[in-house]
Formats: sequence, structure tokens, C-alpha cells
Amino acid sequence: MAVTVTRENFAREVLQADRPVLVDFWASWCGPCQMLGPIIEQVAAERPDVKVCKINVDEQPQLASQFGVMSIPTLAVIKDGQTTQQAVGFRPKAAVLALLDGK
Repeated sequence: MAVTVTRENFAREVLQADRPVLVDFWASWCGPCQMLGPIIEQVAAERPDVKVCKINVDEQPQLASQFGVMSIPTLAVIKDGQTTQQAVGFRPKAAVLALLDGK
């Protein structure tokens, strides 16, 4: 299950994670975000080697700004505190998995 991230737990959950982190920047009113949600949960269940987190941009605008999120959904892959991959817009599951694998 994806972990909900806020400013309060961001450092612990994302920056200090012991494995790569897939971060989903989303909002409840965003149609493509709603379509991506089940895919994100599937990836969380199927890839124990990756930590999956969700950041609601309406509730956490500072984190969205920190990552330069201008459109949602935005997916970011973070390894050792650094963003290694980023993608904007809905992605099918295969594309999300490819993003995790650095493709």
C-alpha cells in the first residue's frame, strides 16, 4: 500500500528510505490522477524493492513546489534523496514500471 507523505514525514519516508521511492503527486479532483491511483497501488503491492508514496498537492503545496510540480499527476523516482526520473501525466502500468527501471 502506498504511504501518504506530508511535510512532517517527508524526510523519513522519502529522503531516508532504504530503497528507491516512487512518489505520486496527485489531487482528488484530478481525473488522470484517479485513473493512475489503482496502478500505483498495484505497483506498491507487486514491487517490495520500491517504496511507493503519494503526495496530495492540495494538502502539501510546499512539497509540490520543492519538486517543481506544475501539472498532475507527476511521478518521481527518488534514490538516495535525489530525483532520478520524473514523468508528467497518466502512464499505463508498463510505463510506470519502466520509469522505476530507469527507462
